Amino acid sequence: MPAALTAILIVTLISIFGGLQSINVGDFIRDGGGAGLNGLDELSSKLNLAELWSHLPFNLDTLKFIAPYAFLAASVGLIETLMTMNLVDELTDSRGDGNRECIAQGSGNMLSGIFGGTGGCGMIGQTVININAGGRGRLSGVMMAITLLTFILFADKYIEQVPIAALVGVMFMMVIETFAWSSFRIMKKIPMSDAVVLVIVSVVTVIFDLAIAVFVGVIISALSFAWENAKKIRARKRIQADGTKTYEIWGPLFFGSITAFNEKFDIKNDPDNVEIDFVEARISDHSAIEAIFIIVEKYQAEGKTIKLKHLSEDCKILLYKASPKFKDVIVEAINDPRYHLAADPEKFTRPLSEYNV
Repeated sequence: MPAALTAILIVTLISIFGGLQSINVGDFIRDGGGAGLNGLDELSSKLNLAELWSHLPFNLDTLKFIAPYAFLAASVGLIETLMTMNLVDELTDSRGDGNRECIAQGSGNMLSGIFGGTGGCGMIGQTVININAGGRGRLSGVMMAITLLTFILFADKYIEQVPIAALVGVMFMMVIETFAWSSFRIMKKIPMSDAVVLVIVSVVTVIFDLAIAVFVGVIISALSFAWENAKKIRARKRIQADGTKTYEIWGPLFFGSITAFNEKFDIKNDPDNVEIDFVEARISDHSAIEAIFIIVEKYQAEGKTIKLKHLSEDCKILLYKASPKFKDVIVEAINDPRYHLAADPEKFTRPLSEYNV
């Protein structure tokens, strides 16, 4: 007998036979908790579903109105489902298939919508309760759905008598079991940015919900990652025997590090011949390619010759498409094992063991 179900039954029986004045599920839906449903009930009394569809114009304006809400609902559902899957993997020492989960959920929601039903997704709370009750296979999910359908169709009067306090108690225990209390022990050992994300996501989850907290956490983590990597761009400068100045770029080049990248060059005071070596850099996005394009234009506007070395193949293709002048700017014939090792192993002409890398 699952502990959660036992607790609900005992509290319900105490409330009913003990004559306790408590808010049950039926009262919650009809009064306080169902305040948001009153307008829907009033609308349903005036206009049934068939009439609603008959009055809904099927055109592009309707699609534009529905699409943003559909996208948000689908995004939140997919995120929570994938998080639920990861949690199940941790609790059961198994490994789920995210692509399969997404396809199955999308197909099920579309099929439900065709028959006038609502969409759904994997729920962390119910899943944890199911796992703690011993559910492990697909049959547990099927039985949960059948049981819920049975309650709605045949046992709604009995379900309405369940006190809200019983459900709140079960959810409190689920939260206590789900929360990673070990996080408090590592707060001082992890980077400050990670600790901030951990605290903010926890607070947002309590105030709003888990879906919003996931979006907030992803945004803050992405900004933090971009900020940290933006400071890692470096440029080693040296003058060759023929007077050519070489900039050896090191680090990731993307939208966040563009400003630091541009500050490395002294275009007006540089000699007539300049090389930019990207052997230890990685061009990550279109903003980085645009920055390279602008640097080349600035040097050429000063009447100086500039060469680009060790660019990745995809970067060179995009620059060639941007302007034919890069045929003369990009150096293709490079005999450097470091470059071939990173770009194309098939370019080796002798065994790798003979290279000093």
